[in-house]
Amino acid sequence: MSKSRKRREALLYHAKPNPGKIAVVPTKKYATQHDLSLAYSPGVAEPCLEIAKDKNNVYKYTAKKNLVAVISNGTAVLGLGNIGPEASKPVMEGKGLLFKIFADIDVFDIEVDATDVDKFVETVKAIAPTFGGINLEDIKAPEAFEIERRLKEELDIPVMHDDQHGTAIISSAALLNALELADKKIEDVRIVVSGAGSAAISCAALYLSLGAKLEHITMFDVEGLLHKDRTDLAPNQYKFASDKKYNNLKEAMVNADVFLGLSVGNLVNQEMVKSMAPDPIVFAMANPIPEISYEEAVASREDIIMATGRSDHPNQVNNVLGFPFIFRGALDVRATKINEEMKLAAVRAIADLAKRTVPEQVNIVYDEVSLSFGREYIIPKPFDPRLIYEIPPAIAKAAMDSGVAQEPIEDWEKYRHELMDRSGSGSKEIRILHNRARTSPKKVIFAEADHLDVLKAAQRVYDEKIGIPILLGNKEIILELKEELGFDADVTIIDPKTSEEKERRERFAKILWELRRRKGTTFLEAKKWMRERNYFAAMMVNEGEADALITGYSRPYPSVVKPILELIEKDRGVTKVAATNLMLTKQGPIFLADTTININPSSRDLAKITQYTYILARMFGMKPHIAMLGFSNFGSTTCDTSAKIREAVKYMHKNHPDVIVDGEIQADFALNPEMLAKEFPFSKLNGKKVNVLIFPNLESANITYKLMKEVNGAESIGPILLGLSKPVHVLQLGSSVDEMVNMAAVAVVDAQEREKRNLVDS
Repeated sequence: MSKSRKRREALLYHAKPNPGKIAVVPTKKYATQHDLSLAYSPGVAEPCLEIAKDKNNVYKYTAKKNLVAVISNGTAVLGLGNIGPEASKPVMEGKGLLFKIFADIDVFDIEVDATDVDKFVETVKAIAPTFGGINLEDIKAPEAFEIERRLKEELDIPVMHDDQHGTAIISSAALLNALELADKKIEDVRIVVSGAGSAAISCAALYLSLGAKLEHITMFDVEGLLHKDRTDLAPNQYKFASDKKYNNLKEAMVNADVFLGLSVGNLVNQEMVKSMAPDPIVFAMANPIPEISYEEAVASREDIIMATGRSDHPNQVNNVLGFPFIFRGALDVRATKINEEMKLAAVRAIADLAKRTVPEQVNIVYDEVSLSFGREYIIPKPFDPRLIYEIPPAIAKAAMDSGVAQEPIEDWEKYRHELMDRSGSGSKEIRILHNRARTSPKKVIFAEADHLDVLKAAQRVYDEKIGIPILLGNKEIILELKEELGFDADVTIIDPKTSEEKERRERFAKILWELRRRKGTTFLEAKKWMRERNYFAAMMVNEGEADALITGYSRPYPSVVKPILELIEKDRGVTKVAATNLMLTKQGPIFLADTTININPSSRDLAKITQYTYILARMFGMKPHIAMLGFSNFGSTTCDTSAKIREAVKYMHKNHPDVIVDGEIQADFALNPEMLAKEFPFSKLNGKKVNVLIFPNLESANITYKLMKEVNGAESIGPILLGLSKPVHVLQLGSSVDEMVNMAAVAVVDAQEREKRNLVDS
């Protein structure tokens, strides 16, 4: 992606359809006059009076308990420096977005036009009654230290400067595990730190709390070694001033056990790493360019344990592993502060999580056979679903044990379940899907690339490294649209109707004719069909000239799926092709099947559709809990539709007892665990969260998924074709760019799975 287009795309993302990245959303009913009279006047007076009697009631009657302020003055933004409060706002909104998607915490971002410490502190104190916690962000040192110290002392809500403590907490967890692997004790190791800003100082201070010795820490800033003869050091920097007189970083790293880099890129070379002690621990965390690249560092010696701040290498020290979950735990017990005990609890919880068996979902996302604790896995991955229900309880317990919790938790199992429910976000599933596709991008044909939205989708797939697009369509139009979009990548463009493709058309036509000559197809017809993009594209996939295909944007579904079903064979053992839609709802992801193919499936067809959808859900890293839906419950009616559902369930129970499936059951009972447990405690779905719905006919499935999409705003990925031997997927007419990108990611992951299966079979 060119720099100018990347800039344009970033600006468009922040500007459209509405400026910014976060919004205020009502949490109460407001449809009637009665609702409004409760929300505002006169009903609002009652909670006001209760809070006036006891200000702690503000947590009972307002959003304060789940509301954090992300506050900055814009003096140390990302790698941009002192750009001012207004310019810092996009970053603060982004931080708010991360709080919400990872820990379900609401955020108001506050940009303060004050660089003076007293003025900044007074401003924050004045607005603090609004919030349950305060996250300070991008404030330059040394002012950041004094601002945080004073606010922690003078306020009775959690305050944390994430630039300092986030990196410190995550790197400390990584350090504990690295030391365990290196068989070294923290009190014995010599640590060299490049950087003396707020993050470096906080890291070093937390290492001391974990047992490191002050005399074993050597720190450098842009001026060189922090030594006791210097007069330009702030008090918190002077604490780490050394008696030793190293001339430079290179000298200090000789025989050092740990290198911590929080400075600038390319300061360290291979010779410096080679000079370190056995089993050296190198945390090169300057972003985007580390102090030494991952490739150079691991090539320099085999015994190294390496971490960076980058997502494209093992052991990413990423603050998102910490701050959302630390505040979650602090808010949930109404902690008055985030103290040292809570930070250390976070360190140990994160470190411990990396040593446990990794969920298969995480292995799938990162395309690993089995992640396990070791030199390339010393901290959890950001997509680990356990973070939300493992880290906050550790923080909450530490707050309680240290006496700063005002609402102690009594039922820890209930609390863990509440935390799990908070993670039911569809956006997370999309992030996981895209991230998994990026592990091994495949060649995806976009069969209608001469349409603007299809080309936009292909461009996104290319830019985000989800797949390798092959553009089919009118070449002249595609080139014009590419220029209009600034899509300057050198990607394959194929126009099946041109003379350039004559040889390939002839070859494909011959193959097609041989496949279908005993089904009434003439060679002349086969040649004619090869000028049609969907026949041509399907043959490309069949012949291994592409890995996957998505099509259907501009034509009705039946006319597009016909050539696909004619040319693409069914998978082994498959008797009936079907389709499912993955709906990303507020309650989490739910598969709906069959949504587009089988009009009135038989009981055996329903069983097959259930099996295919089960396999797909497993491919997504989910544990399927399947409800076979009807208008009756467990034999309450004897009509033909209910009978065929019961037959399908009976078949599944007999032949696939490992699959958790039950029915026939009405949708509300399937999706409401309390109702199900009360009325049908015998059901195999009792105590399970249903995430796959099998419908008795096409009518009900198709209507339901489209209603969910349009009325409830559920995002849809699909229809995903099930039962074909190749990764070919047909879009709904007029699909959005996002839907096409998501379908391309599905196609890539589908191709990845088939590749793995073929390797095993061979």
